[in-house]
Amino acid sequence: QVHLVESGGGLVQPGGSLTLSCTASGSLNYDTVGWFRQAPGKEREEREGVSSFAFRDGSTYYADFVRGRFTVSGNNAKTTVYLQMNDLKPEDTAVYYCATSLVHPDYGMHFSDFEGWGQGTLVTVSS
Repeated sequence: QVHLVESGGGLVQPGGSLTLSCTASGSLNYDTVGWFRQAPGKEREEREGVSSFAFRDGSTYYADFVRGRFTVSGNNAKTTVYLQMNDLKPEDTAVYYCATSLVHPDYGMHFSDFEGWGQGTLVTVSS
């Protein structure tokens, strides 16, 4: 069983940047790691897919609302996935979670395809 820990969240002004990290331990039996976010007032099942990264070939997926602003990457040891977030907007405010999947990023991100959810890290974009 994989254990995921997210870190790097915080308070940032609009237009600012943050880098989130998702660190894995335990069973590394996955190929894709995805980042989701849960906006204030939303339920767990309403988490929206933000970005995913496939260790197998470095493929990525980005939701339209972050494409061009966020960059996802992973380390060679397959233990950490990063989410570099630039030009942050107030609507990016959410708890960000990572989770694992066997589904390649070419197929998008669906909540039900992911498991091993971490506890999340809060990102607040406000002036």
